[in-house]
Amino acid sequence: MVTVSNATAIAFILLSVVVFVIPVTSFGPVSLVHNISQQSSSSRIEMIGDTAAAGDVMEKDHDHLYSPKQRDARYGGGLSSDLNVAKYLVDLHDAEATLDFCGGMMFQLVLSDQLRKYLVEITQTSPDENTKQLAVFDSSKARMFQIPEYEKSAKADNLRIFHGREIRKVTDAAGGMGMVLQLSFANTNGDGQDDPEGWTQDEIGDYDGWGHDVGRPWRTGEQLEKEGVLTHIKKFGPEAFGLHHRFYLHFDSSNKMWLSAEDGCEGTPAASGKKRGLFDFFNA
Repeated sequence: MVTVSNATAIAFILLSVVVFVIPVTSFGPVSLVHNISQQSSSSRIEMIGDTAAAGDVMEKDHDHLYSPKQRDARYGGGLSSDLNVAKYLVDLHDAEATLDFCGGMMFQLVLSDQLRKYLVEITQTSPDENTKQLAVFDSSKARMFQIPEYEKSAKADNLRIFHGREIRKVTDAAGGMGMVLQLSFANTNGDGQDDPEGWTQDEIGDYDGWGHDVGRPWRTGEQLEKEGVLTHIKKFGPEAFGLHHRFYLHFDSSNKMWLSAEDGCEGTPAASGKKRGLFDFFNA
């Protein structure tokens, strides 16, 4: 037989489960205080005393960077021609956003200074004055070799194809795994190094990123600096090493955007360590 005291205890446990499982998105004007001293930052629930403060916290979550629905509401429709892709990439960089790359590895997206400047210039030019548009290919172009005018080469145009590096053992990279996907500005003449952080002539010369990364040359920071990337160790730390890839952007059937390397490894914007709520999928 369930006694009154047992029933009360069961009700309290169920209420506690509801409080901690269902995500809190906003609060009214009544102040709420909840102090959990032993919880980690990844699962801590912050109680907000007014709606303005709640809005500040929601903005810090950058849901518009990770939810396709909110991305389109902020940057334009789901087609490449409608979406302000340059602005979106700049905002991902500025927010130190992360990409879920190669199945669960969280990489921070980092633009070189020169590529960021170039993308900002595109965003500040009205569409009718500017013929340069960053391409995001449709879901039928899930591999780089499927895009129009593809060729096996080291060439990039900063619009359809980008130069970049997969960098590991990075000091203090967002995502907590020490990993970065860096995009840089490509010299469209094909001979390397207009961008101080861009591909070196040696990287241009030995690139064969259409093949498997086994056997391809990973470069240490010391090697990259000898080849001309003088800021690499200062920016990413003394232990950082990387592999250069060509990248492009494509959608999938659910309107997620993917940054894909030529060899097929790819990542989509995803908040690192964010505790998903029970009903978050309704906002995807």
